[in-house]
Amino acid sequence: MTVHPVEQLVMRQRITLMINRYAFTLGDDGPLVAFAQQKRMAFKEQVTFYADEAKTQPIFSFKARRKLDLGAVYDVFDADGQAIGWFKKDFKKSLLSSTWHTGVMHQGLEASGQERNRTVAVLRRLWDLVPIIGEIPVPWQFHFDFATADGTPVLSSQKRIALRDTYDVTFPAAPNGARMDWRVGACIAVALDALQSR
Repeated sequence: MTVHPVEQLVMRQRITLMINRYAFTLGDDGPLVAFAQQKRMAFKEQVTFYADEAKTQPIFSFKARRKLDLGAVYDVFDADGQAIGWFKKDFKKSLLSSTWHTGVMHQGLEASGQERNRTVAVLRRLWDLVPIIGEIPVPWQFHFDFATADGTPVLSSQKRIALRDTYDVTFPAAPNGARMDWRVGACIAVALDALQSR
């Protein structure tokens, strides 16, 4: 399967009682390129992305290697079940500032990401500590930046300040013009929204 480079996706979340639904489009008004569902409180996380909302054609997925592991590695698979990438939360570093690591094997790419605004990171932790308030979506921006070891940006996920949860997921071009595989980036965007507090 040929995967064309993507510059920006818009991820819109639809929240229901037990399931989070995510729709990815090319820009605000572009076509739907992926649709996923994530069951809340799942003990072993597995999310499949489809080409349409009817879920007739799976196109990629991610799955945790182990159950109930705070430092779990999540593998990303293509439509044929071949591993194309991975990501994980750095539990120790995340005690102060949420930190994630990722890799895309076929691109030889590895990167790490953190919240851009440390103040927001602290406020969000305090918000989550209050049982009743913690169930209310955070009322501020949520912005993660991922870069390689030499500082080259490869992925950004930024929540808009809006009533409906909407994220801009961007893939900056490297000096050689290459962009991170958008399938891995889409998986990370869902994880940052759904798994961040775990």
